[in-house]
Formats: sequence, structure tokens, C-alpha cells
Amino acid sequence: MTTSPSPAAASSSSGSGESYSSLPRWRQWLVGLCNTARHLGATLNWRRDPDYEMRMTSKLIEIEQIKKETEQLRRENMRLHEIECRLDALLLSADSCSSIPPETDCT
Repeated sequence: MTTSPSPAAASSSSGSGESYSSLPRWRQWLVGLCNTARHLGATLNWRRDPDYEMRMTSKLIEIEQIKKETEQLRRENMRLHEIECRLDALLLSADSCSSIPPETDCT
């Protein structure tokens, strides 16, 4: 099945009075497609999805929240790493103090 309409059907569908042959090629294709759809009894259902914007906004908010939480976790990990380094330094210091005779004060 082809989408090219008969010239008579195409010229009648052109509302601006232009002949079918003077239309750009893409427009001829579109007219043919619409005529074919009408001929088959099909209707193009181009309804706007009312919930689309709400879903997209919700997803954008969720993405921003995840970014904030990721940044917060990154900062907390850095803080914990610093604390671990201090604890390691204290443990190393405590180990060196334990090798000194008990009468010597390490502090």
C-alpha cells in the first residue's frame, strides 16, 4: 500500500487553494498520509498528556534531591575519613607510648 493520493483527492484537501503539485515534497507526503488515514477511517489521536508535566517536574525534583543527598554523603565520608586518620594517629601514638618504660609520661 502506498501513501501517495490521487491528484484529485490531494487538490481538494489543500485548503489554501494551492495545487498538490506546487506543494513541497514533505507536504505532499503529509497530505497523502492524512488522506490515507481518512480513507482507512483512522483518526490521529494527538491528545496532550495532562500528567506529563507533573511527572517530569516530579522526576526533576527527585533528581535534585538525589544530587543533594549524594553531596551530603560525600561530605560525611570526607569527615569520617579525617576522623579515621586522627584515630590512626592516636593509636600509633599510643603504641609508641606503650613501648616506653612505665615511669616515662608520653603526654
